[in-house]
Amino acid sequence: MVACRMTEGDISQSGQRMFVWSLGLCMATALITLVAPGPTVAFLKAATNAVFEYTTSFILLSVSGFLVLCLVLAISPIGKWRLGPPDVKPDFSTVSWLSMLFAAGMGTGLVVWGVAEPMTHLLKPPVGEPGQDVPLAFLITHFHWGLHAWAIYGIGALILAWFGFTQDTPYLPGSPIRSRFRGPWVKPVASGADLLAIFAVAFGVAGTMGMGVVQLGSGLTAVAGFPADSTLVDMGIMVVLVVAYMASAATGLDKGIKILSNLNMLLAIGLMLAMLWLGGVSNLLGAYVDNLVHYLSALPALSVDTQPFGGSDSWIRGWTLVYFIWWIAWTPFVGIFIARISRGRSIREFVLGVLIAPTLFSIFWFTVIGGVAVQLQNEGGFDYTAMLSSDVTGVLYHVLESASGGVWMGVLTTFLLFIFMVTSVDSATFVLGMLTSGGTLNPARSRKIAWGIGLGLLGAAFAFVGSVETIKVLTIAGAVPFLLVLLLQLWAFMGSLRSEYKRRTSSSGPG
Repeated sequence: MVACRMTEGDISQSGQRMFVWSLGLCMATALITLVAPGPTVAFLKAATNAVFEYTTSFILLSVSGFLVLCLVLAISPIGKWRLGPPDVKPDFSTVSWLSMLFAAGMGTGLVVWGVAEPMTHLLKPPVGEPGQDVPLAFLITHFHWGLHAWAIYGIGALILAWFGFTQDTPYLPGSPIRSRFRGPWVKPVASGADLLAIFAVAFGVAGTMGMGVVQLGSGLTAVAGFPADSTLVDMGIMVVLVVAYMASAATGLDKGIKILSNLNMLLAIGLMLAMLWLGGVSNLLGAYVDNLVHYLSALPALSVDTQPFGGSDSWIRGWTLVYFIWWIAWTPFVGIFIARISRGRSIREFVLGVLIAPTLFSIFWFTVIGGVAVQLQNEGGFDYTAMLSSDVTGVLYHVLESASGGVWMGVLTTFLLFIFMVTSVDSATFVLGMLTSGGTLNPARSRKIAWGIGLGLLGAAFAFVGSVETIKVLTIAGAVPFLLVLLLQLWAFMGSLRSEYKRRTSSSGPG
């Protein structure tokens, strides 16, 4: 059943209209945020809280459903099917593929929250006495950054890769809807899905830019003595960031983003190994095994628990729910990007690569980076409770200094964060170019540059707000409605798989 196919002319005209309207609305949002940040944030916070009040259980169980579906697809006979013709070869090596999807999906966030999140859950736990339950602190962190997060990305990416590489549809969030459904509602709903995806990408990446600028400001203060909380320094960082990712965007997917992603992984592994050495190899490796076993054993129960960790409703909405919505906010971006680089992979290879490798790395990262901070806290060298309330982005640099990492460790971390941000925003300009060019695999350089400038302005507006918690609100505001789009895409995807399964089994005959 195929309906609402778009001609090349329709796609081109639709992409141009989408580009003009979406870029204009994003710039209007940036202007409003700069002129009236207080009322803007208050309105968005009230709106998201109202939605969260009635959808908490639905969102938590939906995300767990994505994880179960990913695993079922991987182990089923469908897992052998390729994303593309049967004899197609992957466009990128496995190492480059994993580096690119990981850098686009979580790189900046790991640097920002590597110390801050496990320490927050240790010192301000949802239940129990502060500072007492280290395993719980890491379990909460891994639940937020582990398999559930990558299942969201994996489902979003797999749907678009399936329709794009096997059904020859444009790489647009609305394409599965146009391809599988019919009726007068299809065209407006599909166009609305495309527009929501653009807003989710723009808001999600701009929020990460704003948070990254705040973190970079803390890094420059720690390693070079720059003034703290300086608007001038923040704007300088933003200008350098924009110039860097615009230069990378001009080189193309197989050069700029690929090279930066591989550099990201090398730097991240270098920092992690250095921290592993400073914190004690045997202690941290043992903690990694313990944390991994604890996470996997607790995962089934957590996946069906609508009150995870015994936290209050406000705690769940402030942490677990925000994270899940945050990953949904990034799904149009990361999903389209992962789909674009995954041609030639089998569904099984795709699912296992997207789920397992990044999750194992993330757990190791938090165990090592956060584990050193826990050691410092428990040894009585410093109490991070006050700092987590006043300077969450500066905690990492204090840990690096206290762990005898020296200035060079702070410099390496700041450079790593900067490169992660350049890679993420470069990838985002590519994806936004695709979304506003009818889903083409190779958007025009001029369109990527236009979005690069737009993201710079929107990111500057978010950075101007200054508060990490406020940036979170701005980021997830563009994502809440996209969960419905993701579920509608999933319905179309399952229908397409069922049709393809019937076609393949009938053509192969009874034997």
